[in-house]
Amino acid sequence: MKKIYIYGASGHGIVVSDIAKACGYMEIQFIDDGNNNYHSFDEIKDFIDAPIALGIGQNKIRQKIFNMLEKYKFKIQTLVHPSAIIAETVHIGRGTVIMPLTVINANTSIGKGVILNSSSIIEHDNIINNFTHIAPKVACAGHVMIGELTHLGIGTSVIQKIHIGNSTIIGAGSVVVNNIGNHCIAYGNPCKEKKENI
Repeated sequence: MKKIYIYGASGHGIVVSDIAKACGYMEIQFIDDGNNNYHSFDEIKDFIDAPIALGIGQNKIRQKIFNMLEKYKFKIQTLVHPSAIIAETVHIGRGTVIMPLTVINANTSIGKGVILNSSSIIEHDNIINNFTHIAPKVACAGHVMIGELTHLGIGTSVIQKIHIGNSTIIGAGSVVVNNIGNHCIAYGNPCKEKKENI
């Protein structure tokens, strides 16, 4: 029987557990350091006997947990929902979770610990860097690059050849037609940088 641990038991972790079930994992156990209904990592780290998937939506916390698990040499599992459509030439990093009805086209690189949420479309020759979160129904045209720890809000559209920086938040429903820098909050149609993301 295939077994997996999900690190994080909030709403996002529950969604990740559903994807794990769809991938054939029959035994699922949660780890959650802030929820008394589940064991913390420190309580069970010596007894973990299966891969661990990341069930944490917040980018910086997901990165911190990934680095800790890597330090302890645990297997960090990538999960891809069976309904996702992924070209053969796509590279997907460890610990990434790809949700239902996502499409990723040719020659795209997806980093470590990325979330590609439901019905997102990542066209050809994109680079999605580590620990980024692409919300539901985001559409990125060809040759787009998204920096590390960045969040693209639900329904965002990004035209071809756009670069979006590291640790940036793009607001829901934005239409990105110009490059967006690092460490900022940007939104609108057209999307514009509004303030610094500290």
